[in-house]
Order: sequence, then structure tokens, then C-alpha cells
Amino acid sequence: MSEDKTNKENEIVASTEIKETETKQENIFEWYSLRVISGKEQATKENILLEADEAGISSDIDEVFLPYEKVIEVRNNKKKIKEKMFFPGYMLINMNINSESKYVVENTPGVLSFVGPKGSNPIPLKKNEIKRIFGEVEMKEGREFLTTSYKVGDSVKVIAGPFIDFAGNIEEVNDEKQKVKVVVSIFGRPTSVELDCFQVEHQK
Repeated sequence: MSEDKTNKENEIVASTEIKETETKQENIFEWYSLRVISGKEQATKENILLEADEAGISSDIDEVFLPYEKVIEVRNNKKKIKEKMFFPGYMLINMNINSESKYVVENTPGVLSFVGPKGSNPIPLKKNEIKRIFGEVEMKEGREFLTTSYKVGDSVKVIAGPFIDFAGNIEEVNDEKQKVKVVVSIFGRPTSVELDCFQVEHQK
């Protein structure tokens, strides 16, 4: 009797271990990439979290990652801070994929599809891909990046410095140094001059 009891106890323990193993295998959280509507990234992230909560699958979603950097745009000598997405039209999601969680995420407003071959299960990102992405984000996130509203080919007028009142076209833009190269006509000859962004303005 004692031997039968021991065997039954062993079977129960083994069965419990198998179930625990199956549960662990079922709940595997990995990073995936999502295609979303460009310009609607933040709203889509909020939609995913809301839909997951309403569907009762919040435990299957660990994190929705939407990195951005602050961009300071200089226009007419005025600064304006904007948020620029690292990956416009994409976002990363750390989740446990199963039929229900996959369905909820794919059918969330703003989501286009998981990145990967059509008709197959979503393919998780590789560890080296995640490491590279997060490394790049960590390096840039929170940093204020200066940019200008000028681009190559723009017609501008010089409003300060030795070339004041000259007009010309931009041939080069350096956001980092906040400088532009403008081709102006000096004594009838096209000449390239380097100016600070605050020294020029768009031609009206």
C-alpha cells in the first residue's frame, strides 16, 4: 500500500512539474516589430494598451516601446521643440504571442501588421537586433537635437553680417553646427558663403 501511495505521489509531482513547464513554455515574452500608421504612433500605443485591457490580455503584453527624440527646430530665429519618432511607422512590443493576444494586437486601430512574412506567425526580433536598437536609442533618447527649417534649394535672404540684403539659394545645410552654405551673386559671379542660420531667412 505504501509503495502504491508513493507511486501516486510521484505521479502527482511529475504531473505538476509538466504543467508548470507547459505554462512557462506558453508564456514566452519576446520582442516583435509592428507596422503602424505613420504619425499615429502614440495614439496606436494607447489603443493597444486599452484594447488589451478590455480583452483581458494585459498580462500577455509586457511593454510597448515607442522611442523618440526631442528636436529643436530653428525658424526665423525662433526655437520650437518637437518630438521626432526614431522609427516612423513602426513600434516595438514585448509580448507573449498566442492566438488571442495576436488577434487583439493585429486588430487594434492604427496597427497595420506584425513585421514578417505574410500568412505566418510573427517572428521575434533576434537578441543582437534588440541590443543594437536599444543601444542606439539609449545613445539618442532624451538628447535635444537641433535642426532647421531650411533645406537644399531654398531661396533665402541674408539679414545679418557682411552679406546683408544679399539673396541666394541654399546648397548645403549643417544642422549640427546650425550653419548653411548659400550661393549668392557677388560682382556678377556666383559665390558660396557659409552663414549661421540666424543670419538668413526664407524669401517671402
